[in-house]
This record gives sequence, C-alpha cells and structure tokens, in this order.
Amino acid sequence: MRTFAVINPRSGNGRTGRMQKEITSKLADVCGSLTTGLTRGPMDAAALTTQALLDGYEQIVAVGGDGTINEVVNGFFKNGAAVNPEAHLALLTNGTGGDFRKTFGIEDGLQSSLKRIAEGRPKRIDVGKLTYVTADGKPAFRYFANIASFGLSGEVVGRVNGARFSKLFGGKFAFRLGAMRAALSFKSKPVRLKVDAVFDDVVTISTVAVCNGRYFGGGMKVAPDAQPDDGLFDVIVLGEAPRGQGLKDMNKLYTGEHVKLPYVKVLRGTSVIATPVQATGRAPVLLDVDGEGPGQLPGMFDVMHKSISFRC
Repeated sequence: MRTFAVINPRSGNGRTGRMQKEITSKLADVCGSLTTGLTRGPMDAAALTTQALLDGYEQIVAVGGDGTINEVVNGFFKNGAAVNPEAHLALLTNGTGGDFRKTFGIEDGLQSSLKRIAEGRPKRIDVGKLTYVTADGKPAFRYFANIASFGLSGEVVGRVNGARFSKLFGGKFAFRLGAMRAALSFKSKPVRLKVDAVFDDVVTISTVAVCNGRYFGGGMKVAPDAQPDDGLFDVIVLGEAPRGQGLKDMNKLYTGEHVKLPYVKVLRGTSVIATPVQATGRAPVLLDVDGEGPGQLPGMFDVMHKSISFRC
C-alpha cells in the first residue's frame, strides 16, 4: 500500500519536528513504501493530502495533533465529494490534545500509533460537514471527524492556541487553564438551535458540542455515548449554570457525569442548525472545530455517514 505521511513539525510544541527522523524511519519500517510532506502553515495538511490522493496514494498518515488530523480529513474531500473513497486515514498522534484517538482506545505515544498503523483494520466512520461564517463575514465550510462546538469552547480555543507556556505541561492542563480563564469573563449567549425535527428552540448556552467522537478540550468526555459510525451527532447543550456552579462542575466533564446535570441537554440528529440571536453590541458566537477556531455562527452541521475509512 502506497502511504503518504503528512507531518506537522510544529505539533506538540515542536516535538514532532525534533523527532522527525525517528518518526519517518519507524513509519517506513511499518508501511514499506512511504513518502512524506511537511506542513508550513494553516491548511497545508489538507492541500498535501488532496494532492497525495490525486497522485494515487492509498493511505494518508496524519502525524501531529488533533488540528493536523482535522486538516488531513479536510484533504480527503474536494468539491463536496471524496477524492478517493477507498483510501485510508491513519494517525500518529504527537500533538497537544490527542482527543480524537481516545474514542478508539488508541494510547498516546509513538509505539502505540505505529502498532495501530501496522495491525489496525480499516473501519468506515462518519464525518461532519460544517457550514459557517468567517471572522470577516464570508461563508465557508469545513469537515470534522471528531467534534465541532461553539460558545465558551470557541473562546477557550483562542486562548489555548496562543498559550505556549501552559502547553508545556500537557494538553489537559492547557485546556483546563484556558477554560477557567475564559469562563471568568464569558457571558452566556442566546442561540436558536434546531436538531432535525426533534428540537427547535432558543436556548441560552455556555457551550454546544456537536459530536462525532467523545472527547474534546484535552480529555473532556463531553459525549460519553457518541458512536462515530452510527450516522448521528450527539449534541451536548451546556446551558447557563447557576453562578459559580459551572467551575465546580468542570471535573464532571472529564468523567462524562455532566450529562446528568439539570442544565445539560443531550440530543441526537443528523443535522444541526445554530443561529445566534443578535443584539446590538453582542459579541459573536465563536466556533471550535477539533481545536481550531475557523470562525463563528450562524452554522449548519451535517453528518456524512461512513464517508471515510479509518485504520484503527
């Protein structure tokens, strides 16, 4: 199988770049025929992936963190269709968060990833397609294999991605610190939320997570029952908590117990439409897509059922 590895040398605070020779050598031992490409800027991983698939590569290995995986997933599609529906996605996680791998029980570290690439079987999983608005008001779209969310999580991702020091202590610490700091200044926002034909209402939200996978935010088990191949999003609505209660309940997000809280709703559906209830001077509702902040609401989230083959 011809394999192309998309390597983000900046992931893991530059750890991937420092390990690049070792990673490439060990991947070649596992994959045999191997070609590599390095990312240099935003969405480079998507462009490298698309070109590799057009060139006939049958397996793409995303080497980096959740942001790199997201870009590689985007590269599997062009003009709304799969570039090569039979091509496989594999991953070698070496970033800050490592949330996507957790749903599939893939342990952290080079050796665990290499073992899955060598021995894992392809499994067709769902991908979400998000249509949204960029910061300058232009329509855009993005694919995601894990979780897209909005509200407080969108504020958090901006803080985390700009925090070099806290990332040195690991993804969980960086996200927890970013969440606590953002929560102190964040004001809940009214959003009209529509999920298929089962829910349509204006809700005052802290965060809404549209989930294909189970984990985000450096290990938060936000959607404990999500199945990435069932053709449905798990939509977790974190409402406006009593003052101070949100911070007290934050630990429950890491265990999945938050879904039992009275201000949390769990919905399921194939399509989600989220529209901010505008008011003069109100800040935009920001998005977090697999740890990246591409823009803001309004947004539409749609399931693409079993649209990618993932070696896990």
